[in-house]
Amino acid sequence: MTAGESSGSVVRRILLGSQLRRLRETRGITREAAGYSIRASESKISRMELGRVSFKARDVEDLLTLYGVSDGTERESLLGLAREANVAGWWHSYGDVLPGWFQTYVGLEAAASKIQIYEVQFVHGLLQTEPYAHAVVSRGIPDAPRAEIDRRVALRLERQKVLVSERQPRFHAILDEAALRRPYGDRSVMQGQLRHLIEISEHPNVTLQIMPFSFGGHAGESGAFTMLRFPESDLSDLIYLEQLTSALYLDKREEVAQYERVMGRLKADSPGPAESRDVLRGLLQLL
Repeated sequence: MTAGESSGSVVRRILLGSQLRRLRETRGITREAAGYSIRASESKISRMELGRVSFKARDVEDLLTLYGVSDGTERESLLGLAREANVAGWWHSYGDVLPGWFQTYVGLEAAASKIQIYEVQFVHGLLQTEPYAHAVVSRGIPDAPRAEIDRRVALRLERQKVLVSERQPRFHAILDEAALRRPYGDRSVMQGQLRHLIEISEHPNVTLQIMPFSFGGHAGESGAFTMLRFPESDLSDLIYLEQLTSALYLDKREEVAQYERVMGRLKADSPGPAESRDVLRGLLQLL
């Protein structure tokens, strides 16, 4: 299984769910009626349409019949999508330390063609060095055994491979200076992290900007967020907002547009990539 296939399974699940929802709404069929037709609940239909569960071929076939999809080519296309959507991603092997609500995000991150992030608490996971990641995870779950911490760090490092993969996304990161001033680990860990940021910011698919304290208040007042864009034209842009025990995904056009405006202002107000590297070098000299 290739990385592209495994990550794409999440996107295909969401695509299939959205197409099933469109077909159901076009026919004027309620979720309750759709659930009855496949011997399931209304909530099961809701989860399917949101792409949050795997698909049984029999269920998809029955729903397509209910929705009046009789064309053989169209049926086979959607059933093929269902088969591809059930391919397990590489991250499933980390199920012991990966919350179910975060598995969806990891798949979407790996499938995105463009990732834009704003981070204020610490260096974003895709940019962390191994020692820095250890310090962040250890601080976050101080009572966890070393084996669990090592597994969580390994997962984070595995995620980072997307930035150097064959189908690497464009990655634009804006880090608040607070994320760089707040120490995780000892002096050598922070020095190594800052050097890594300088190095990775030179990669052609990576753009890194630092929002400095000197700018004062800025557009990122609502906190950290991630914007994901996908190569599939049928899949809308997503805003990912992580919480302590769950996450929110926003895909309504007006909500996504608000975050796009915030990201645009952060880009305009932060020093450019070259100047941001100078900021990083200045912070490095202070350590």
